[in-house]
Amino acid sequence: MAGLLAPGGAARPALPDDVGEGRPAEVDRPSPVPVARPVIGEAEIEAAVRVLRSGRVVQGPEVAAFEEEFAELVDGRACVAVNSGTSALYLSLLALGIGPGDEVVLPSFSFAATANAVRLVGAEPVFADLEQGGFGLDPAAAAAAIGPRTAALLPVHLYGHPAALDRLVPLADRHGLLLLEDACQAHAATLHGRPVGTFGAVGCFSFHPTKNMHALEGGMVTVADRQLAARLRMLRNQGMAEGDRHEVVGGNLRMTDLSAAVGRVQLTALAGRTARRRANAAVLDTGLSPARSHGLLCPAVADGAGHVYNRYTVRVAAEQRADFQEELARRGVRGSVHYAVPIHRQPAYQGQRRLPLPRTEAAAAQVLSLPVHPELSAGESARVVAAVNEVAALLDGGPR
Repeated sequence: MAGLLAPGGAARPALPDDVGEGRPAEVDRPSPVPVARPVIGEAEIEAAVRVLRSGRVVQGPEVAAFEEEFAELVDGRACVAVNSGTSALYLSLLALGIGPGDEVVLPSFSFAATANAVRLVGAEPVFADLEQGGFGLDPAAAAAAIGPRTAALLPVHLYGHPAALDRLVPLADRHGLLLLEDACQAHAATLHGRPVGTFGAVGCFSFHPTKNMHALEGGMVTVADRQLAARLRMLRNQGMAEGDRHEVVGGNLRMTDLSAAVGRVQLTALAGRTARRRANAAVLDTGLSPARSHGLLCPAVADGAGHVYNRYTVRVAAEQRADFQEELARRGVRGSVHYAVPIHRQPAYQGQRRLPLPRTEAAAAQVLSLPVHPELSAGESARVVAAVNEVAALLDGGPR
């Protein structure tokens, strides 16, 4: 921590403003490098205008076309478009019959929507720990969490890295459990050449603007069973199969044609943008060698995993993370923390039955995501590398 406190332990001065007292504005300072930069280009705008002019804006031909085109990404599985990734998770659990009296094993180190969907259908989330050195659900911890009421496993492909499905799928099969994939951050990720979203009974994707592709907002369920897909279509549309017959109790969780049209454009660009994310990650992997010598840990990629880098998430010493983030900001680089408070420690989940989660707690205290998005310029990537190496040397510490 040398150099971060003023003599005598006084707090450091606040970051300087763009306009200092008695000096001119620093107009040539480069803009901060953001962690995410969602793309809304002319093609997306033209697609949206086309829909608005058509007058067909809800659950129309654009949604149907988007479902068909997204199916090509998931080995031809049936696809059901909905209005968010959270809705994809919720409707999947509902359609599979998971509800009161059931338990679902999942990681606590995820966005709260993963567990919220379980609670919303009346089931109970059981949090299991992360695998050593990674951010996915540990199969051994998941096995230890299985009990007589367990109905399903819900692994998360966090940050775009596939979970250990080669071990989780057999685990689910041995215990007669359903397996659902939270692939909300992992469009086009693969494991041993097979796309995520094709391993479990369902795969759930999000099209929020911060994801690898977006639809302004929306979600998709990829389904192995065509009858289950039909049930999902009813549940998203007030329980109607055709006409005004309400076969089941459903809700309004439809995707709009406006979102679908934007999503179709984004889908055509996904392969190229994924390649750029991977290229940017490779620049960080190589360029941050000096930072690693000072304790920073870069993200590991498991054998056979096709990481798509929704986030490039490093680990730094817990007691230094706030300083690391602030020092990066001083150098014009933004870092983000996902997730500082794991789900089991959120107020909504106090009193939840819990198992020991030491790896989850360590990850929550150490993670810091760096810019890796496909809109990074070569100059911005160089700024990120230089800033991280400089700050790592300044702080000289990490989760050794």
